[in-house]
Amino acid sequence: MIRNIPNKYTQQMLIDNINSTHENTYDFLYLRIDFKNKCNVGYAFINFVDVDSVVSFAKDRIGKRWSLFNSDKVCTLSYANIQGKQALIQKFRNSHVMEEDESFRPKIYYSSGDNKGKEEVRTTRTNRSRKSRVNPSSFQPFPAATEYFSYRVIKKKSSARYKSK
Repeated sequence: MIRNIPNKYTQQMLIDNINSTHENTYDFLYLRIDFKNKCNVGYAFINFVDVDSVVSFAKDRIGKRWSLFNSDKVCTLSYANIQGKQALIQKFRNSHVMEEDESFRPKIYYSSGDNKGKEEVRTTRTNRSRKSRVNPSSFQPFPAATEYFSYRVIKKKSSARYKSK
């Protein structure tokens, strides 16, 4: 992960910044965005295609200030819990970010071959959105549980009625 990114950076600005020294060395990039405040949250997921690229990027960038916006923030890297292009794709495949504008979505690039570094064309979603996975109004507990809870509610109401008289 790339950390301490100035909040005014857009994903394209970050791509341009990385590409100035490390073009075609990564195959996944996603700058996390706070859609409420319309700015990034200061970190990005990146997957470099090989270890040498990570080492080179780290030597080149760690501890150095970002070039835009006169920010005092300095670039740092950290190990993300999710590693690898396919794992990152899987993580964000059904994320709400896939419903946002194209410029906010994760960028996926070819890792090798003649197209190395070119953006892959992918569908936006493969499954239903998280919002539609569970519709609370249609949720029903198991039938046995429904009967039990209905019985308990009726029993409480009837016993409360007799106690008040």
